[in-house]
Amino acid sequence: MTPSRPCGHAGLVEDLYERGLLDETWRAVWHAVPREPFIPRTAWRQGPVRCEPLTSEADRLALIHADEPVVIQVDDGEPGGPGVATSSNSQPSMVARMLCLLLVDGGHRVLEIGTASGYVAALLSRRLGDVAVYSVEIDPGLAHHAAATLRAAGYTPNLACADGAWGWPDEAPFDRIVATCALRTVPHQLVRQLGPGGVLVAPLVRGFWSGALVQLTADGTGQASGRFQGGAAYMPMRAHRPPPPPPVDQTSRRSVRARVDPRELLTLGFALYAGTRLPGVRMVHADRADGAQVWLQDEDGSAATAVTGEDAYEYGARGLWGEVQRVRDEYVALGAPGARDFGLTVSDRGQQVWLHDPGRVIEPAPLSEPVR
Repeated sequence: MTPSRPCGHAGLVEDLYERGLLDETWRAVWHAVPREPFIPRTAWRQGPVRCEPLTSEADRLALIHADEPVVIQVDDGEPGGPGVATSSNSQPSMVARMLCLLLVDGGHRVLEIGTASGYVAALLSRRLGDVAVYSVEIDPGLAHHAAATLRAAGYTPNLACADGAWGWPDEAPFDRIVATCALRTVPHQLVRQLGPGGVLVAPLVRGFWSGALVQLTADGTGQASGRFQGGAAYMPMRAHRPPPPPPVDQTSRRSVRARVDPRELLTLGFALYAGTRLPGVRMVHADRADGAQVWLQDEDGSAATAVTGEDAYEYGARGLWGEVQRVRDEYVALGAPGARDFGLTVSDRGQQVWLHDPGRVIEPAPLSEPVR
C-alpha cells in the first residue's frame, strides 16, 4: 500500500523536497519552522485586480499550506487604499530557490534585506543560529510584528527597523546577503558589506523585466559579479519603486507594420537583453486568447502598442516599436540566449549586464532619429 502523502505544512515541505528545491539539511530546517505562526490574522490573497481578504480560517490555512505567496500588508498599511500588495510572505518555492542559491554553511553571518513576516529570518536562524542572522525592515508595523512573532517562536536574530538599501554597515562584513524585495539596481553599499567570496542573492526588476533573480559573488575589491538565475516576482523595495509613467500624446498615434509577434518579446532572456539595450523603456503585456498585447513606453512619453496579428501603433517623437524590432533582430542574431547566459557586475562605477562572460558588456543602443 502506498503511504498517504502528508498534508498541511509537512506536505508543503515534502513537495518542495521532491521538486529538488530543498536538500536534506534545508528539508529538516523547513519541517522545524512552520509557516503559519508568521502570518498575521489579517491577510490577503493576490487577486487579478486587487488583493482579496482571507475571510475564514480555512481559507487562511489553505493558502498558507500552498505554494503561494500570502499578502500580509496592503497600501503600506494605510486604510482605504486601492488594495495594492506592499508586503508578503513569499511563495515557498521561491524562498527555497533563493536560500539554495545563497550557499550558506555553518559559521556564515547572513544579512536579510526585508524582514516582512520574519519567516525567512526564522529559517536562517534555525540553520545558522540566532547570533549569525541580521535582518532589516523599513516598515515599523511589520518590524514589530516580525520581532514579536520570532520571539514567540523561540528565535532571537538581530533585527533593525531601517532602510535596507543601506544594509547594516556597523555589523559588516557579512558572508551572505539576501534581499526579499526587488531592487532596480543593486546598491553598491551592499556589495561593500560582503567579505571576499561573499554571496548576494536578490530579485531585480527593471522597466522591461518581469523580475529576474541574480546571484553575485564578491571579489574583495568592492566588486561583485554573477549570473542571472531565472525569473523572480517580488514587490519592489520602497526606495526602488518606479515613478508613474508620463502622459502619452494620443494625437500623435501612427500605424506601423509589425513584423514581430508580441509573444516573441516575452521571454526573460529577451527582456534582459532589451532592457539593457533600451534603458528607460517599460514593457507590460496582457495575454489574449489568440496571442498577446504589449505596451511600451519611455520616460519622455513616447509609446508603442502591438497585438498579435495586427499592425502596431507608435506615439510621440520616438519610433519605439521600430527600435524594439531592431533589438529583437540583434537578440535572434546572437542565438536567442537564455536568462542564465546573462550576468551582472556591480562596482563603484555602477553596474553592467553582460552576455556569456563579464568581458562582453551589453551597451545601450543609439537612440533613433525622432519621427517627423
